[in-house]
Amino acid sequence: MKVAHVIAGAASGGAELFYERLCLASTRRGEAILPVIRRNAARAERLRAGGCQPLELRFGGALDFVTCWQVGRHLRRFAPQVVVAWMNRAAWHTPSGNWALVGRLGGFYDLSYYRRCDHLIGNTRGIVAWILKQGWPVKQVRYLPNFVADLQGAVPLKREVLGVPPSVPLLLALGRLHHNKAFDVLICALRSLPKAHLVIAGEGPEREALQALALREGVAERVHMPGWAADVGGLLAACDVLVCPSRHEPLGNVVIEGWSAQRPVVAARAAGPSELISSGVDGVLVEVETPEGLATALAEVIARPDWGAALALAGRRKFEIEFAEGSVLAQWRVGLAEMVRG
Repeated sequence: MKVAHVIAGAASGGAELFYERLCLASTRRGEAILPVIRRNAARAERLRAGGCQPLELRFGGALDFVTCWQVGRHLRRFAPQVVVAWMNRAAWHTPSGNWALVGRLGGFYDLSYYRRCDHLIGNTRGIVAWILKQGWPVKQVRYLPNFVADLQGAVPLKREVLGVPPSVPLLLALGRLHHNKAFDVLICALRSLPKAHLVIAGEGPEREALQALALREGVAERVHMPGWAADVGGLLAACDVLVCPSRHEPLGNVVIEGWSAQRPVVAARAAGPSELISSGVDGVLVEVETPEGLATALAEVIARPDWGAALALAGRRKFEIEFAEGSVLAQWRVGLAEMVRG
């Protein structure tokens, strides 16, 4: 089956990262894939290095009619059975044709952008349920999950590189420094964990505010913000607990990454982590925006290493069954084939 994947995303982000992973993994397995992307030299180079031949287009605003025409022309030349449009802008610019047009949603998006689509994909069951409530027929909506890299066995980063003492509990948070990620709540929780150090690996507009908060809370010496992590596996291998404190998190890829690396996960009850985690079994859930609850949960996981190891092992098993590359690719192949059949 020939599949075109169309995205007009940002330079970085969870959807964009999974887009690249899916295109590259499908190509490695011998599938005919056409990546159509917004002009981005780094993304194009990564795709080419993995054996893909990406098509780069402008993907401008609502008055950019040229891109829609160009997408249609290249799709007709490629002749796919399925075209997957990733998020709003790609769906807006992708024409219908002699293919099944599928919109892929990683959040609760404005469905008017997807009016030309024959089918929709949600990467969580919660998103699928929401789409159905908007009136889409059940036969035209499907749950297809993300996968992450298998990070088990990664070499731990040396703590001195991060400025963290060797013998203290190390908490790790990953993601864009944005209000939705609630890293401010985590910094406030750190006040009740006097021996722990926190690494927040990411970048974004909240950096200065988070640094100022750490100073006010008296924990600045125990908060480390190294920017985006090139070696996520090494960071996870070095940490004692992965923390996902988000106020708003439709999926929670970081939870799956923590499971992949066999690390205990503590997360706030945002939509995505709540769907993923069975609290007390393969992770721990706390109420959103509760520094006290977050601190209590983290203190218990740190104080009970055997329990933390059991949580991590259960998470690893769930990763292997539901979110490993082979399992997810098989689900995508079956799902797209069924969409072609109507």
